[in-house]
Amino acid sequence: MFKSLNAGAIGVRGSVDELIGYAKRAGFQGVDPNIQEITSLVNAHGAEHVKGLFADAGLRMGAWGLSVNWRGDEAEYKAGLAKLTDFAAAGAAVGATRVAQWVPAASEDLKFGDNFRWHIDRFKPIAEILGEHGCSLGLEFIGPRTLREDKPYGFIHSMDGMLALGHAIGTGNVGLLLDCWHWYTGLGTISDLMGLTADDVVHVHVNDAPDGVYVGDQIDNKRALPGETGVIDLVGFLSALQKIGYDGPVSPEPFSQSVREMAAQDAVQTTHDALDKGWQAAQLS
Repeated sequence: MFKSLNAGAIGVRGSVDELIGYAKRAGFQGVDPNIQEITSLVNAHGAEHVKGLFADAGLRMGAWGLSVNWRGDEAEYKAGLAKLTDFAAAGAAVGATRVAQWVPAASEDLKFGDNFRWHIDRFKPIAEILGEHGCSLGLEFIGPRTLREDKPYGFIHSMDGMLALGHAIGTGNVGLLLDCWHWYTGLGTISDLMGLTADDVVHVHVNDAPDGVYVGDQIDNKRALPGETGVIDLVGFLSALQKIGYDGPVSPEPFSQSVREMAAQDAVQTTHDALDKGWQAAQLS
C-alpha cells in the first residue's frame, strides 16, 4: 500500500506539477491524478514525459475518478463512453490503471431489482472499455443510514452488496472503492475485510468520524482526519488490508472544513501527518 494524495478531497487545487510538489514535500508516496489533465499531457508530450514527472519526484500514480456521466441521459452517457477510451488509454500508458466511482445507496424511482439491472447495463460497457486498456473499476458503497432513510427505495449500502454487483457486471475487472467511513457506518467488521482478496479492492479512502454521534446518525459530509477521533478503527482497517495483500493507493478523504481553510501546502501536510500516524501504528512501510 502507499499513501496517495487526493487533493480535491481536501480542497486543494493545482496543476499536475503543483500537486506533485505538494505531495512530495508532505511525504505522500503517490498522487491521485486528474485524468483529463494527464490525457492532455500525454497527447502533448508523450507518456514517458508524464511518467518522468512522477518518477523524478519518487511518486506513484493513484486512482482517478470515472469521467463518464453514467447517471445522465442516454446522450450524455454515450458521449462519456466515447471519451473514456482516450482517458483509459492515457491512464494505462502512464500506469494509472485504477478507476473509482461511488454509487448512491437509494433511489427515488427504481426498486432494488430494477436498479440492480440498470446499474449492470450502465457499468458493463464502462468496465469493458476500461478492461480493454488493462484498467480496473472500483465501486464505492455508501454506508450511512441517513442518506437512504428518507428515500422511497433502498439500494446497495454494504461491501457484500457491491461485490455482488461487480460480479454481476461480469467483466472481471470490477471491485471495490473501499472507504473506512462507509465500512464503519455500514457496520462492517475486521472479519468482513479479512474475507476479501487483494483483487477485490481497487482503491481505498480513509478518514474518521465525529465522536459522540451514534453510528446510525452519522452524516456523510461531517467527517474528520484519519485517526483524529479514534471512532473508526483505522489501524485495524489498514492492518487487515495489509494482511490480504492490498498494494494500491490509500487516499485520505476527511471532508474537514478546518483543513479546507488552510493554505494548500499546510492542508496537504496536515492530512499526510494524520494518516501517517495510523500508518506507523499499523507498522506499514
